[in-house]
Amino acid sequence: MLKIGITGGIGSGKSTICKFFNLLGIPVFNADLEAKRIMNSSSLVRSQMMLHFGKDIYLPNQTLDRQKLAAKIFNSASMLQKVNAIVHPAVRNYFSEWCQNQQSPYVVHEAAILFESGFYEMMDYIILVTAPEQQRIERVMRRDYSSIEQIKERMSKQWPDDKKIKLANTTINNNNRDLVLPALIELDKKFRTHG
Repeated sequence: MLKIGITGGIGSGKSTICKFFNLLGIPVFNADLEAKRIMNSSSLVRSQMMLHFGKDIYLPNQTLDRQKLAAKIFNSASMLQKVNAIVHPAVRNYFSEWCQNQQSPYVVHEAAILFESGFYEMMDYIILVTAPEQQRIERVMRRDYSSIEQIKERMSKQWPDDKKIKLANTTINNNNRDLVLPALIELDKKFRTHG
């Protein structure tokens, strides 16, 4: 079974591209959502997080206090690396288990930081979704009502597209001008015949 990585900066439209594959019956693993779920559901991850960040990092109902964590790792690359060192291996293990339970010619692994996290090394093929920065900012502002400053701060934590393009197999420009669907249909055919 082929493992297809789909990545792109915040607001690039990678989730929309993943919805297309999902409509074709292809299972989509959303690494960002799974990481959030695992931080709440895995007792091992919870205990490691409390060890490094304090017991108060979790609320009384055992869910992560995301605001408290954000405050602790804000502007601290080493603290962010600590979180990633705890969460990424757990997500990687879960993805491997998840793949074994899928019955399709290929699966899609959606991750905002596919390259930054090293997950790209597990993929057979990588699709990078790009869009002009201004469009990306407008999309995110409409989606989650963030300020331009908050969005740019999040963008600064991700690799720039020119660095990602060198590692991707295909780039889809989701700029509201280029036709995206024909490229996705071709990719689906390719993955089904090589799967």
